[in-house]
Amino acid sequence: MNTPFFISWRYQRSKQKNRLVSLISAFSSIGIALGVAVLIIGLSAMNGFERELNQRILAIVPHVEISAYQINGDERLQTWQNLAALLKENQEIEAVSPFVTFTALIENGTKLKVAQIKGVNKASQDNVSQIGNYVLNEGWQHFAQDGGLVLGAGIAKDLGVTEGDWVTLLLSQNNEDNKFAQPIRQRMRVSAILRLDGQLDHSYALMPLEQAQVFLNYNQNEVTGLELKVKNPFMVNEIYYEGLERYPQMLSAENWISKFGYMYNDIRLIRTVMYIAMVLVIGVACFNIISTLIMAVKDKQGDIAIMRTLGANDHFIRKIFIFYGLQVGMKGCLIGIVLGIVLALNLTEIIRSIEWLLNKKLLSDGIYFVDFLPSELHWQDIVLVFISALVLSLLASLYPSNRASKLQPAQVLSSY
Repeated sequence: MNTPFFISWRYQRSKQKNRLVSLISAFSSIGIALGVAVLIIGLSAMNGFERELNQRILAIVPHVEISAYQINGDERLQTWQNLAALLKENQEIEAVSPFVTFTALIENGTKLKVAQIKGVNKASQDNVSQIGNYVLNEGWQHFAQDGGLVLGAGIAKDLGVTEGDWVTLLLSQNNEDNKFAQPIRQRMRVSAILRLDGQLDHSYALMPLEQAQVFLNYNQNEVTGLELKVKNPFMVNEIYYEGLERYPQMLSAENWISKFGYMYNDIRLIRTVMYIAMVLVIGVACFNIISTLIMAVKDKQGDIAIMRTLGANDHFIRKIFIFYGLQVGMKGCLIGIVLGIVLALNLTEIIRSIEWLLNKKLLSDGIYFVDFLPSELHWQDIVLVFISALVLSLLASLYPSNRASKLQPAQVLSSY
């Protein structure tokens, strides 16, 4: 075994003359352990949010929406089949699906709820999104066969309806004097419930495309727009829509980044701020290592003097106390990593248990895009945290070890 490491290891295990050295060393390890554990948990939570954003937002929300440029309030896209054929020629676009969208009131008895209604065709919708995976109880198949209305779980809960119940759609309309007229009413059966465990549950509803066209007095060649699925959603701003300049109708395009891109930016910003903050916390804990080593040098100065008389040089003495500080940091780091891994792997269940005890939701699905705290542990984060803690422990050990190497044996031994 390396001699300086062996001596530092024995110093760690032996009883100190001054018990305060052991106490401060223990506090150093505990502080580092807590900082490392919190950092791993925080990074895992950010990974979980990013995973849920990928699975629930990018899997549901269209990557791009092509619609008619509104002139005089007219938002109909004419002869959408021709536009779809043009878009499919683009190699960056994997699938196209027509849709009709409008805002309406959903009524059940005395309860009213505003919702964004989207008319879709199931077959083409399955090509551009995975929304069918979040429809409960095989309701997506019932929707394809029988039509009806697919309600978000939040809307269904607020209205007090379940599958098979009937609701009324109310669509406002203006008369020739631009005054509100009697709203259009349409009775519809709730064929399925859509559950995304997030914000979209409170604002999203689906109905068959043909039914939506009839409801808005569209003909079969008229829709609100086309949904696109692209090969690389993160490069959606770089897509060049070749050939659309020749399309006879003015068009506008809106991608998912303009609607939900801020979520990715927020997650990345919070991850960076959290990492910096927790590294500073670990750094503060590592300052205790300086106190520990300075007191350990004072406690072991007799041993240092004897080793110097036996031929130990400055480098040898310096390495002993550098290893001493690294072992204090390593102890806290390993404890923190184990604690952080255990908590990160069970973070979702722990938070749900806390919510059950408090009888209160910490994340409201009406505000956030998920109503639970997700967690996903990445080994790269563990390695990064481990290296950061060791580097800070090493830096904290440099000054005390250098001070130990400067002790003069004659002065030390003369005081005994």
